[in-house]
Amino acid sequence: MGKLPIVMLLVALLPAAAVGQSKLLEPERAFAFSVQALDEKTVEARFSIANGYYLYREKLKFAVDPAMLAGAPVFPPGKIKDDAFFGNVETYRGQLVVRLPLDNARPGDKVTVKAESQGCADAGVCYPPQVQTLTVALPARGGRPGEPVSATPKKSWFN
Repeated sequence: MGKLPIVMLLVALLPAAAVGQSKLLEPERAFAFSVQALDEKTVEARFSIANGYYLYREKLKFAVDPAMLAGAPVFPPGKIKDDAFFGNVETYRGQLVVRLPLDNARPGDKVTVKAESQGCADAGVCYPPQVQTLTVALPARGGRPGEPVSATPKKSWFN
């Protein structure tokens, strides 16, 4: 077999490999982040995790500015996974809601929530750590929760 047939075979396989890679979502879409101010003392951080993807519990970190966290973020229980990259780890799929208790926050203040996360696709690809930042206004004392603020703009007909 000469060099030309081998080169032609490799060229024929390249588009198939490229199609497989293009099916992976951008991390902002695979792990869509949003925040919602529930009251003047609590913000919820949310991840909408696409089907076929998961986030690592140990890789989730949160910070709030100018307020501070009044305590540890409140996580729901995750699922234990025997992960090829990190061993036995706690992971999240689907919807993840984490409550962030605030200290030194006042009604009407704007607070910036910074979330660091890392996740993988079931296809065997892990993303590097992602940092997403959103700002939300705290509602008035006794007021209704604010609207969720999303880091990922919704797709329109034009984008």
